[in-house]
Amino acid sequence: MHKLILVLSGLCLSAAALAQSPVRWEYTTQQLDDKTYEIHLTANIEQGWHIYAQQQPKDAIALPTKIKFNKNPLINIQGKISEFGKKETHNIEVLGIQQYQYASKVDFVQKIELKSPVKTSLTGSIAFQVCTDEQCLPAEELHFTVGL
Repeated sequence: MHKLILVLSGLCLSAAALAQSPVRWEYTTQQLDDKTYEIHLTANIEQGWHIYAQQQPKDAIALPTKIKFNKNPLINIQGKISEFGKKETHNIEVLGIQQYQYASKVDFVQKIELKSPVKTSLTGSIAFQVCTDEQCLPAEELHFTVGL
């Protein structure tokens, strides 16, 4: 009977972990001039959790954050996505590897230019994984839309 209770307790804890949403995303724009904008995809991360940077060392096992923008014939993407936050280097000594991660908050910023000053929107997706030092939740992919 005790084993059954322990198994059921473990299943409940696993289900509770899956129901968690330790990252809250905000999607905003900042207009720089009549045709140029910055798109801000901001991850607000609960204490004790982290997500991974877009670029990882070659031997890292972390799932890097991947951001994709859908094509819009009215928009030119300018350069690469920048990351603003306190990037941490996490060493996994047992495996002899390093990974880059963010805790608390990270702002992914993409500069875009409209081909003409019209109203449109930019859509895309963010694939990421959120972890603590003891566990990782399954990777997620969220879709977003920001108006311009």
